[in-house]
Amino acid sequence: MATLRFTVNGKARSVDTPGDRPLLDVLREDFKLTGVKYGCGEGQCRACTVLINGRAAPSCITPVRAAGGKSITTIEGLSNGEALHPVQQAFADEGALQCGYCTPGMILTATALLERTPHPTPEQIVEGMNGNLCRCCGYPRIIAAVQRAAGHRPALREGTNGE
Repeated sequence: MATLRFTVNGKARSVDTPGDRPLLDVLREDFKLTGVKYGCGEGQCRACTVLINGRAAPSCITPVRAAGGKSITTIEGLSNGEALHPVQQAFADEGALQCGYCTPGMILTATALLERTPHPTPEQIVEGMNGNLCRCCGYPRIIAAVQRAAGHRPALREGTNGE
């Protein structure tokens, strides 16, 4: 057992736990942050993506000790109170939510992508989002949402559905 300290969604947190325990389990079970989803448990689907010091990481295969002393952002920490983060808003505006299971990981991956590359080309978006899987196959809307968040797509006019 080790006492690990880090910042989660802007708040100092600590936990007494084995260092090899998955970060996903600590976030969901100890901190009750259920926006982090368990998908494959192998880091392949990226439903469990969180930001660690601003970089997208699969929390299911990240040992909690690797997060020690770092800043972790989950989907719950992305918005500012009632105001959605621009990437969250773009996903809502583009209807890129489908069943919603992959959405937190998609949004966090897109957020990290846009921090690195504020004005990505469509090809860069596809490459940057490539590790995230959507069982509903909502990829066209997901790509459109990232484009919107990057400022490449106009806001929807009231009464339209974006198609």
